[in-house]
Amino acid sequence: MNHTEKKTVLYKNAKIFTSDRENLWADAMIVTGGRVKWVGYEKNIKGVSEAASLAETAEIIDLGGRTVLPGFVDAHMHPIMLADYSTMISALPPEVNSIAELTAKIAERSNAMTAEEAARAERGELWIRAWGYDEGKFAEHRAPNRYDLDAGASDAPVLVHRTCAHVICVNSKALELAGITADTPDPDGGQIDRDENGEPTGVLRETAKNLIEPFLPVPSHDELVQQIVDLGKILEKQGVVAVADMGLFDASDTYALLSDAAKAGFAQRAAVYYMWHYFLDNPPVVTEEMKDHDKQIYVAGVKTVGDGSISGRTAWLYEPYLGGGKDDCGICVCSDEVLESAIAFAKKHGIQLSMHAMGGQAIDRIIRRAENEKKWTNVETWPHLRLEHLTEPTEYSIDEAIKKGYAFVTQPIFQYSEIESYLKNMGLERTCRDYPIRTMLERGVTLALSTDAPATSWATPSDPLPNIKAAVTRIAYDGTDYSKGERDERLTVEEAIYLYTRAGALILGMNDSGWLHPGARADFLVLSDDIFTIDPMRIDEIKIETHLEAFLYHLYSSPKHRKDAARSQDSSSKSAPC
Repeated sequence: MNHTEKKTVLYKNAKIFTSDRENLWADAMIVTGGRVKWVGYEKNIKGVSEAASLAETAEIIDLGGRTVLPGFVDAHMHPIMLADYSTMISALPPEVNSIAELTAKIAERSNAMTAEEAARAERGELWIRAWGYDEGKFAEHRAPNRYDLDAGASDAPVLVHRTCAHVICVNSKALELAGITADTPDPDGGQIDRDENGEPTGVLRETAKNLIEPFLPVPSHDELVQQIVDLGKILEKQGVVAVADMGLFDASDTYALLSDAAKAGFAQRAAVYYMWHYFLDNPPVVTEEMKDHDKQIYVAGVKTVGDGSISGRTAWLYEPYLGGGKDDCGICVCSDEVLESAIAFAKKHGIQLSMHAMGGQAIDRIIRRAENEKKWTNVETWPHLRLEHLTEPTEYSIDEAIKKGYAFVTQPIFQYSEIESYLKNMGLERTCRDYPIRTMLERGVTLALSTDAPATSWATPSDPLPNIKAAVTRIAYDGTDYSKGERDERLTVEEAIYLYTRAGALILGMNDSGWLHPGARADFLVLSDDIFTIDPMRIDEIKIETHLEAFLYHLYSSPKHRKDAARSQDSSSKSAPC
C-alpha cells in the first residue's frame, strides 16, 4: 500500500470488535491516511453521506469474514528491559526446566567465548546473563545459588534475573567484583540471602540488587536503540501497537532512548514513566513538548515501588504467607521520602503517579496518602494516580478507587504462569481469591490488563493472547483451576479485549488509540480464528496479522522519508541491471 498519499480503503466482510461501547460490533470500516473515517455495517454505508462518498472511490479489501480487533495496548510493561533480556539466556520452559539445564546453558555460553572475551569477562567487562528463573518450575524446586552458577562459569561473572525482576542470583565471581561478603549488611529495603554460616548464597532481593548494578557493563546507546527496534518487530507480530514503559532500575533517559528508537523504526506508541527512586537527586527535565500525548513517544508519569512480589514472598500483605510466621507478610519497599518527592514532582508537572502495589498493605498505604489530594492531571479521562498489579485489594481501596477515579492495572498472566509459587506461598483457596478482576470491573474500577513483561514466567512474556486466555479461564498453564473461589472472577472474551485495548489507552492518555472509532488511529489486527467463538483454552493458538496503518502513514508521508526513499530509488535505478 502506498502510504505517501491519503489513500482510502474500505475493509468489508469482517467481524469487527471495535472496543467502542456505543458501537461495539461492525462488519466494515473505511480508513484514510492512517485514521478510521467510518465504521459500521456495510448495508448502512449509503445512508451516511460522508461514508458513501468515500466508499465510491475507495480501494476495497474483502477480509473474508475474519475477526478484526483494535491493536493491543499494553499499559504496563518494560520494553527497554525486555529488549535487553532478548539478548540473554532464557531460564524459562521449554528452554530450561531445571537448574542443571541452566548450568549447562551458562557453560555453553562460557565455552563459546573467544580468548579476548574470556579475558574481558575475567576483568568484569563482560557478563553472562540469564533471565526468567522461577524456582517453582525447576525440577529441583529451589532457587539457584552461587555454586550452581559457578559450575557453569567460575572465571566469568554470571547474573540470573528471577522472573519477578525483584530478585537476582549471581555467582562467586560477581560477588567478588561487587565486594559482597559475609560482613556486608543488608541494605534498607533489601536482603542478602545467607547460608547457615552467614555466607552470601548469591541470591539478592529488592534493593540488595543495587549492590551489583554498578559493576554491570553498559551497552552503547546505538546498541540499545537497535535492541528496541528489534523488539518492536516482535511486538508487532503479537498485535501490540502501544505500550507503557514503566521504567528501568537506573536513571537512564528512557524518553530519549525510545524517541531515538522511534526514529530508527520502532513502530509502537510509548508512554514513558520514570522509576522515581533513581531520580531523587537529579530529577528529569520534563517539558511541555515531552508531555504531548499526540506524539509517538511522550512522558506520562513517574513510578514508585511500594512492595515486592508474591512469588518472591516480598509483596506487602495483611495475611502472612503460607508456611511463614505471623510476621511473614512481605516488605514495605518505598520510603516516605521517595513517596512524597514523587507526589510533589507529579503534581508540579501534571503527570501521573504510578505505584507498584501487590499486597493489601502496599495498596492501602498509597491510597490513604492520596485520598485528600485533588486531581492534578488536567484531562478528565486521565487518572492522576494508577496502581500496578493489585493482587489483594481491600474493600477500602476498591471503594476509594471508584470514588476518586484511580486506575488499577493488573496482570492475569502472573497466576497463569507462576502457579507453583502462588500455591506454595498463598494456597489454592487464597489464589482463587487473588486478582479479583471481575469484582473490580463490575464495581466500576478504572481497570486495564497488561503483561509486566519481562517480569513474568513465560517464554513470550509480552504476548497478549496467553494473558487473555488466563483472564477468561483462570486455568494455569499446568492445568490448575483457580476459578473456583467465592466469586467467579473470570472475564468474558469481550471484557478482556476491551481492558486490553480501549481501557489501557485511556489510562495512558492515548485518547485516539485502542478502539476503532471515527478519528481514531487505524492500528488494527486481523485474526486467524474467531477469538469470540474458539475454545477459550485455544486462545493462545490464534495467529495475528497486525495493520499499523496510522504509524505507516505518518512514517511514509514524512518529508524526510520521502527524501530518503527518492534517494534510494535514484541510487537503485543507476546500479540495477537492464
